[in-house]
Amino acid sequence: MAQSEQILIGHLVEVRGDGMDARIVAEHSTSAPLIRIGEQEILAGHLGSYVVIQQTQIKVLALVYKMWERDRFDQQGNRYSDRFIALIPVGEINETNTFIRGVRHYPTPGANVFAVGLDEINAIFSKFRDYQFFIGQLASHKDYHLSLDPRALFGRHFAILGQSGSGKSWTVTSLIQHTIKAMPKTHLIMLDLHGEYCWKTADGRVESAFPTERVNYVDAMDLEMPYWMMTYAELVDLFIDRDDKGASMQMAFMREILQQLKRKEAKQIGLSGVSIDTPIYFSLAEMYMQFKTANEERKDFGKTHGALFGQFDEFLVRMQSRFNDVRYDFLLKPKKRNTSDSMADLLRQFVGLGDKKANITVVDLSSVPTDVRPAVSAQVGRLAYEFNYWNPHRREFPITLICEEAHAYIPREKGGPFEGTKKMMERIAKEGRKYGVSIGVVSQRPTELSETMLAQCSSFICLRTTNPDDQAYIRGLVPEAEGDLTDILTSLGRGEALVLGEAAPLPTRVQIYRPNPEPKSNDVDYYTGWREGPDELDVDDIVNRWRTQTRQ
Repeated sequence: MAQSEQILIGHLVEVRGDGMDARIVAEHSTSAPLIRIGEQEILAGHLGSYVVIQQTQIKVLALVYKMWERDRFDQQGNRYSDRFIALIPVGEINETNTFIRGVRHYPTPGANVFAVGLDEINAIFSKFRDYQFFIGQLASHKDYHLSLDPRALFGRHFAILGQSGSGKSWTVTSLIQHTIKAMPKTHLIMLDLHGEYCWKTADGRVESAFPTERVNYVDAMDLEMPYWMMTYAELVDLFIDRDDKGASMQMAFMREILQQLKRKEAKQIGLSGVSIDTPIYFSLAEMYMQFKTANEERKDFGKTHGALFGQFDEFLVRMQSRFNDVRYDFLLKPKKRNTSDSMADLLRQFVGLGDKKANITVVDLSSVPTDVRPAVSAQVGRLAYEFNYWNPHRREFPITLICEEAHAYIPREKGGPFEGTKKMMERIAKEGRKYGVSIGVVSQRPTELSETMLAQCSSFICLRTTNPDDQAYIRGLVPEAEGDLTDILTSLGRGEALVLGEAAPLPTRVQIYRPNPEPKSNDVDYYTGWREGPDELDVDDIVNRWRTQTRQ
């Protein structure tokens, strides 16, 4: 620690369980308190920088998160200003110059506060640098490149949080680009809600923010996610309105019909046992007819109604409307995947083992109707989970599922229309890592995201957040001593993030590398559009697209 001992910048004046305050020494309380450490010049005690508090054998590393001045007057009435900094202790440096997270030995007021240079930062991050998984530069030391621990980041779930326009897509793209670079056998599945990471051009070519040879683009509409691979809970979400007074009757009857149809198929394909969730083919038309027959049953030449007469009116209307809606064709009218044998091919395509080997599978959900996206998302998540659950080589073949705009289908509210989807994703969050399946959630509204989902995340990449509710929520997610750090969330620039949790050795403010290539931004340029936009539009074409539910 020789370097930092040479530059004393302050003395502790207050020590609390969750932080400390220090007074900057007079020589560094000037209008431009520049100090030189090694090759670099920094401002003494500036926000986001690190300091070492030293007293006898104690060496505590802390982060500066606040600075202020207080006036005092001498007996003659002359005014002097004292400058103070608020510090968040993040760990200790032991006698072998190794960084240990957490503080066991607190200094007392009067302890010396020293500036920290690159050598000390190297000592702190050295173990993490070995992974060579770099994601950006430290905000306080631009020459320093930050490497995270990929085992902690991907193995224990992570969240990327930040408001719209803070650079979430940029961060996700950059993170994946550097993941593929650091770990060439990466297996990622991404739910792309807006077609930002992979998209089709007007002439039908697929362009991507990732290397073409490493990415597998899947348009959810072409993919065919056959209904027969859905669980009973997901089919209930799709066809039954839980608020309908006859919902429990409909659910019980559906369970019975599914068992019956699946037993018939199991016999044909030579499967001995079958459960209600076994992913084998059954005919949706046949299920509909069974409901219809029971709903219209009459006895005694039409004089007496059957036991279930008129019970399924709501169900039949809902199912018919889903079936007639062209937006649901990829789910309810599979052309390619209409036999039990077609499942293996679908899974191969999913995990990047199909005709084209790929590290990342981007499932483009931009053309899928909003109200069915949750069902598709749950289906993708469940396929990944079940695939590795039954995969004997799951330890060598871990998969991470990246959930864009996760609050849209893993909501906080209970008993909503997406309950089945939410339960599936929460199940992956709670049990997935035992089977080599982890989740990366990306959201602009953490307060609307499932608490269970976020509680399972061990690392957070927090971008600019100005909403006070979201700030308070993020503050509650991180350890108490680091909670005050979230005060800087409003001042972060585009693509700048606060990395908290197990993947980084200590809370770190970092400028994420600019992705190359960049994702396709969905921000509409009003200025150019309103200055140089078209004078005429083909409204007939718009009407036709609306009616046929086809978008570009």
